[in-house]
Amino acid sequence: MDSTKMGFLGDGGKMWLKWWEKILVTEKRKETLASMCDERARMLQDQFNVSMNHIQAMSILISTFHHAKIPSAIDQKTFAKYTERTAFERPLTSGVAYAVRVLQSEREQFEKQQGWTIKRMDTLEQNPVHEDDYVADALEPSPIHEEYAPVIFAQDTISHVISIDMLSGKEDRENVLRARESGKGVLTAPFRLYLGGVFEIESLVEKLLQQLASKQTVLVNVYDTTNRTHPIPMYGSVVSGDEFYHVSFLNFGDPFRKHEMHCRFKQKPPWPLMAIGTSIGILIIALLVGHIFHATVNRIANVEEDYHKMIELKKRAEAADVAKSQFLATVSHEIRTPMNGVLGMMNMLMDTDLDVTQQEYVRTAQCSGKALVSIINEVLDQAKIESGKLELEAVLFDIRAIMDDVLSLFSEKSQGKGVELAVYVSDQVPRQLIGDPGRFRQIITNLMGNSIKFTDKGHIFVTIHLVEEVFHSIEVERESTSKDTEDTLSGFPIADGRRSWEGFQAFSHEGPLGSFSSSASSSSSSSNDFINLIVSVEDTGDGIPLESQPKIFTPFMQVGPSISRKHGGTGIGLSISKCLVGLMNGEIGFVSEPKIGSTFTFTAVFTNACPNSNEFNKTQQINNQPHPASSEFLGMAALVIDPRPVRAEVSRYHIQRLGVQVEIVSDLKQGLSAVTDGNVAINMVLIEQEVWERDSTMSSHFVNNIRKIAEVDKGIPPKLFILVNSSSSFKASSATSCVHNPTVVTKPLRASMLAASLQRAMGVGNKGNPRNGEHQALSLNHLLSGRKILIVDDNSVNRTVAAGALKKYGAGVVCVSSGIEAITMLTPPHEFDACFMDIQMPEMDGFEATKKIRHNENSENNKELSIHLPILAMTADVIQATHEECLKHGMDGYVSKPFEAEQLYREVSKFF
Repeated sequence: MDSTKMGFLGDGGKMWLKWWEKILVTEKRKETLASMCDERARMLQDQFNVSMNHIQAMSILISTFHHAKIPSAIDQKTFAKYTERTAFERPLTSGVAYAVRVLQSEREQFEKQQGWTIKRMDTLEQNPVHEDDYVADALEPSPIHEEYAPVIFAQDTISHVISIDMLSGKEDRENVLRARESGKGVLTAPFRLYLGGVFEIESLVEKLLQQLASKQTVLVNVYDTTNRTHPIPMYGSVVSGDEFYHVSFLNFGDPFRKHEMHCRFKQKPPWPLMAIGTSIGILIIALLVGHIFHATVNRIANVEEDYHKMIELKKRAEAADVAKSQFLATVSHEIRTPMNGVLGMMNMLMDTDLDVTQQEYVRTAQCSGKALVSIINEVLDQAKIESGKLELEAVLFDIRAIMDDVLSLFSEKSQGKGVELAVYVSDQVPRQLIGDPGRFRQIITNLMGNSIKFTDKGHIFVTIHLVEEVFHSIEVERESTSKDTEDTLSGFPIADGRRSWEGFQAFSHEGPLGSFSSSASSSSSSSNDFINLIVSVEDTGDGIPLESQPKIFTPFMQVGPSISRKHGGTGIGLSISKCLVGLMNGEIGFVSEPKIGSTFTFTAVFTNACPNSNEFNKTQQINNQPHPASSEFLGMAALVIDPRPVRAEVSRYHIQRLGVQVEIVSDLKQGLSAVTDGNVAINMVLIEQEVWERDSTMSSHFVNNIRKIAEVDKGIPPKLFILVNSSSSFKASSATSCVHNPTVVTKPLRASMLAASLQRAMGVGNKGNPRNGEHQALSLNHLLSGRKILIVDDNSVNRTVAAGALKKYGAGVVCVSSGIEAITMLTPPHEFDACFMDIQMPEMDGFEATKKIRHNENSENNKELSIHLPILAMTADVIQATHEECLKHGMDGYVSKPFEAEQLYREVSKFF
C-alpha cells in the first residue's frame, strides 16, 4: 500500500515537473514572441515615419517652387522626373501626388492654365476601374463647391489621378480637412484609388521582415482596428501556427485611426530530439569551419610565398632594366664619341680646298655618318621611352621656319622622284610658340620620311591648322571625302583624311582645350594660353596593307621583310612619334588605302608666346607680314596661274610671306585679262608647268601680249616664273618650244628659296647666291669675335672638333683634358666667357667639376663680383645625362654628341 502510494507520487511528481517545465518553456516563448513582435512594430513605425518625413519635405519643396511663382518653376515632367530619381528615399511608397487648393472663384482661370477640367472622385469610388482602363477625359467634372483640391503633379506610377478633385470624395474630403487642421499626415482606409503619398502596407511589412534574420520563425498580421467590430486586414494571411499570439499596437501619428500587429510563431515547440540533431549539426559545422580555417591558413602561406617570389622577380627585372640602361648609356657614349670625331672632321675637311670628286666623297661620308647617328638616336629614343626618361623642352620657336627646314631636307629626294612636295601653315597659327621644336621636327621628319619612301608619283602635302579651324570647317581645308581629283594638290586621288582624326578627343568636350561650340571660347584667356595644332601629312603612295594597319605603331614592326630590304629603316619611327605626340598632350591617327595613299594626322598642344588677347591679335597680323629678309618685295603684286585650287593656295601662302599681294586665276586667258584689265599693276606672274606646256601657242601669245602692253604703256613687263617639280623635266620640254624662256622656280616652295629666286630675276636686294650658312657664319663671326671659350674634354678628337668649329667664327678657344684643370682655369677672376664641359671624364666628371666651379663663384671672396659663367654640357650619354640632370647640377645648357657646328653656335649665342 505504501509502495503503491510512493509510486503514484513518483509518477505524479514527474508529470508535475514536466508540466512545470512546459509552463516555463511556454512563458519563455511568450516573452520571446512579445519582444520580437514589439521590435517589428517599432521598426515598422520608424520606417513609416521616415517615409512620411520625406513626403513632408517634398511637400515643402514643391510649395516653395510652385506657389507664388509665375510661371511655376515646376511642371509635371519635372515632378515626375524628380520623384522617380528620389524614389530610393521612399522605398515603402508606391507613388506620390501633389494637390493644390483652388477656390470656386479661381476655378475657371485655373482650368484654362492647366488645360483640363477638375474631375470628381466619388464616381470612381462607386464604380472603380483598373488603372490601365482609366481615361481621365471620361470622368465627370467635379460639382460646384467652395473649394477644390485637384491633383496637379503625380509620380508616373499613379499619373492617372491628375485632375481629380481630392475633396469630391466623401472620406477623402474628411481626411484632407483633418490633415489641414492638424498640420500632420493622416491615414485613410484602404483605397481603390490611391492618392497623395500611397503606402502599400504589404510591401511595407514585407520589406521590414526581410531585414530580420528571424523573419521565417514568426508570422505577422497587420489590422486596421478603427472599427473594432469589423477590423480590416492589411497584411498577412490565415496560416496555422502556434496556439498563442501577441498583439503590439501601432502608432502611425494619426489619432483617428487605430492599427495593431498580431504575431505568432510559425512552428510549434520543438521535440527533444531536435536538440540532439542541433548538437550534431553544430559539431559538423565546427569540423567544417576547422577545415576551412586550415585551408585558409595554407592558402595565406602560399600567397605569401608567391608574393615574395614576385618581389624577387620585380627586383631582378628592375636590376635588368638598370643594367640595360647602363649598357645603352655605355654603348651610346662609346659609339657617339668617335662619330662626333668622324662627322666633325668631315665638316672641317669640307672647308679645305677640294675638287668636285673629293667633295662628293666627303658628302657621301657625311650622309652615311648622319644616317648611322639617326639609327642610334632612334634606338636610344625607344630606350628612353621604355624607361620613362624621355623629356620635352620648352623653348621659343617659329613653326614656319621649322617647316621650311624640313622641306629643304626632303627637297632633293622629292625632285629626284618628280613628286610634288608642299607645306601649308594657316594664318591663324601664331608665328612664335613655346614647346620642343626638335621633337616636333622629329615627328614631322618621321612621317614625311615614310611618305617619301613609299610615294613615287603624285604628291606629299603637309598642312598645319588650329584644331578650332578644322572643327569649324575652314575655307582652306578641303572636304576630304570629295572624290573630285581636281581638288587635290597633284590631281591624284587621296585617302579620306577626315577618318584619320574623327575619333580624336580634341574634338570633344573631354579634349585638352574643351569644346569649340561657341566662338567666344576661342577668345578666352585659357584658350589663348595654349595652342592646339592639328598636323596632317598626306601622300599618294602605295598605302598600307589592311592586315598590317593594326600593328603600324608597334616598335620594330614593318609591313614586310621586303620593305626593310628595299627602303631600310628600323621600324620604330612611328612608335617614337606616337610617344612624342602623347607627351605633347596630343593624339595621332591615320587612314590608308592600298594603291591610293595614306594620311597621318596628329595634334599637339603648345604654349602661346603671346597669350594676351591684344598681343594674340597682333601676332596674327605679324603672321601675314613679309619674311624678314624680303622687305624689298613690299607693295608688289603677283599673279598665280594654276587650275588646281589647293596648289594655288599653297603658292599664295609662300608668296604672301614675302609681303607680295597675290591674285589667282586658272588659265593663261584669265591671266592675260588680269594683267591687262586689272586695277593693280602686276610685277610678277607665276605659272604652273602644266599650264605653260599645255599649249605652246597660247603661251607665246601670252608673252607677246604682255610685251606689247608694256611697250604701249612704256612700262616694265611683269617677270615670268615657271613653277616646276623638277628643273630637268622642264628643260627637256622647253627646249623644243620656241616661246619666251622664263625663270624656273623648282618646288617645294619655301620663303628663303623663293626670295632668292625673285631677287635674282627682278634685280632687287641681294642678287648673289650665297653658300648655305654664309649669312649665319658672318653674323656668328661678329657674335663670337673676341669671346674666350674653354673646352673641357678628355678626348683629344672632340677637343679638336669643338675648337675648330668655334675658332672658325672668331672665338678664342682654350682646351683642357680634365675637370681638375677646368677648376683651376675657372677660379675667379678669369677671362673666359663660356665653357663647354664633357660629362664623362676620368678622375673628376663634368657634374662634380661644375659643382666645385659654382661653389667657387658663390664663395665669400667672390660674392661681390656676381660671377656666373655659362657652362654647357657636351656629352655622348643621352640616357642618363639628360637636360634636366645637367640643369640640376648647375649647368646652363646641353649639347649631345655628335654635335653639328650650328648646335654649338646656337647654345653659346644665348648668353651673348
